[in-house]
Amino acid sequence: MRASKTATPEVHLNLNVRGLPVSATLAINELSNRLRREGRRVYRLGLGQSPFPVPQPVVEELKANAHQKDYLPVLGLHELREAVSDYYCRTQGLSREPDGVMIGPGSKELMFLVQLVYYGDLVIPTPSWVSYAPQAHIIGRQIRWLPTREAEGWKITPAAVEMICREDPQRPRLIILNYPNNPSGATYLVEELKALALVARKYRVLLLSDEIYGELNHKGVHVSIARYYPEGTIISSGLSKWCGAGGWRLGTFVFPRSLYWLRDAMAAVASETFTSTSAPIQYAAVRAFQGGMEIERYLWQSRRILRALGRWCYHHLMEAGIHAVEPKGAFYLFVNFEAYRPRLAERGIFSSEQLCRQLLEDTGVAILPGRAFGRPAEELTARLAYVDFDGSRALAAAEQVPSTTTLDEAFLRTYCHNVLEAIELMGQWAAR
Repeated sequence: MRASKTATPEVHLNLNVRGLPVSATLAINELSNRLRREGRRVYRLGLGQSPFPVPQPVVEELKANAHQKDYLPVLGLHELREAVSDYYCRTQGLSREPDGVMIGPGSKELMFLVQLVYYGDLVIPTPSWVSYAPQAHIIGRQIRWLPTREAEGWKITPAAVEMICREDPQRPRLIILNYPNNPSGATYLVEELKALALVARKYRVLLLSDEIYGELNHKGVHVSIARYYPEGTIISSGLSKWCGAGGWRLGTFVFPRSLYWLRDAMAAVASETFTSTSAPIQYAAVRAFQGGMEIERYLWQSRRILRALGRWCYHHLMEAGIHAVEPKGAFYLFVNFEAYRPRLAERGIFSSEQLCRQLLEDTGVAILPGRAFGRPAEELTARLAYVDFDGSRALAAAEQVPSTTTLDEAFLRTYCHNVLEAIELMGQWAAR
């Protein structure tokens, strides 16, 4: 008898997923870890993870609720939804009911769900966070890129929104607005938000306002666009950036009553996918959103450190001929090496990916190519996250410096030395 052959099953991969790479931020983090294990000195300016610890009151609340084991409601723990609605009333003067709050395992997952259930074009600024476009690609959603310019701080303008919307005024659209911005660190003035709100209302577009870095506005004066376009704005946030709890995976969406139909559609999908967010973390998050003096002090010192460090990085890069927009929030700079294009071309560097690969190889400085943020491949831009320092140590030291005193270079060299060394290496590398 002939030996029977076991047939290899044919695998059919969704065309929208085929060839999709791992998230650029996660990939650079894994590469940095591997190089460090091999004994290389690596400056980790790739992954945008908060350097600061989770505030102690929130940690204690997690410990106290480690026994919580029950499935919670799909939309989230009622006490947490109340705390989130109270937070937006307290910080933004917004009247949003607990029923309008949805809790998810990270705002990233909630963003995926809203794209999945909403029928319409997705409008994304360029540059923008690395996962907006891949999520739309997975779902099969049509993407319209919204151009921004370095001269305008990489910010969305009303004219750019008008240009896209007037082509087909009745077409449903979801526009993502993110500020303080990843990758540029820019934010919006109140007058700019009001102007954007006017054009959004004119075309009845849905705004997804990604304000995950809102509490990291360097001056603590973040203003939500939902103040000026409440009926059409979903506010996205969570614990990962301002609370230092990226690995806890807790995100929030806040809907106006006019968009409860969208909340319900997302909840229906959530009930068949992640079911509910981790119970102990939801209980701990109540304490985070309730705030209080200890958390306010933590935020004040975090902003103080990031403001001083961001300004130092910006000025030293500009002096080295590497352009950027001065950061007003978060912990990012979107840098432009175009002034060095002739010298880089002599070394065979013609794209942002080649630039970042060679920079890492030559100096150990890990940053992300502009292409990952929706910029043209040949543009010599990149994003760096100035977070490679011990946030706990820096916070403790900042507490000893009078609040009326600006944190100087001596402080930064002592407590954020990896970041300063990386910035200086970038300038030296570009000039060689």
